[in-house]
Amino acid sequence: MSYDSLLSMIGQFGYAALFFALWLGIVGMPIPDEVIVMTGGAATASGLLHVIPAFALTYLGVISGLSLGYFLGRFVGSPVIEKLKRKKKMDKYLSMSESLIEKYGSMALVISYFFPVVRHVTPYIVGINKMTFRRYALISYSTGLVWTLIFFVAGRLAGDHVEEAGKLIHLYGLRLLWVPAALVMIWAVYRLVFSKRSLGGE
Repeated sequence: MSYDSLLSMIGQFGYAALFFALWLGIVGMPIPDEVIVMTGGAATASGLLHVIPAFALTYLGVISGLSLGYFLGRFVGSPVIEKLKRKKKMDKYLSMSESLIEKYGSMALVISYFFPVVRHVTPYIVGINKMTFRRYALISYSTGLVWTLIFFVAGRLAGDHVEEAGKLIHLYGLRLLWVPAALVMIWAVYRLVFSKRSLGGE
């Protein structure tokens, strides 16, 4: 699926397209999650979608996809990991997830959000390790809210350059995290200054 195809889906199916594109990310959608979330933001900037329902469905898609991984790990267990290990390219992601969990414990869920693929593998592993759903949801859902907000707002600012920006962030992970974070801060400052000027003009 390409960026243009995703836009076409949004035009045809509306908000549901954002949800299902992210929910299906757990089985390996061919377009990065970052690009999908940023596309949702861009679609609201262009007037194609309304901000609140678009953000809500995007956020629900993010946490639903990752929760599916948790439940598969919790109730199916090791066969899921064994199946992933048979895919050669998954080895490094499994190793990274296991290393994060060993080093940081529950906080690995927070860190993994900012590493493509690892964010999908880590819920499997914490599910296998029998982390309670309450703890999983508390950590993962709150982090997911911040993560979604960062990339959604970045998408609103990136406009027609969403695909290129999203793929760079997907490729370099935390090394380019400052880009959407900086964009969000610039947007917030702009809105604050603009609102003050509006009030001053009145």
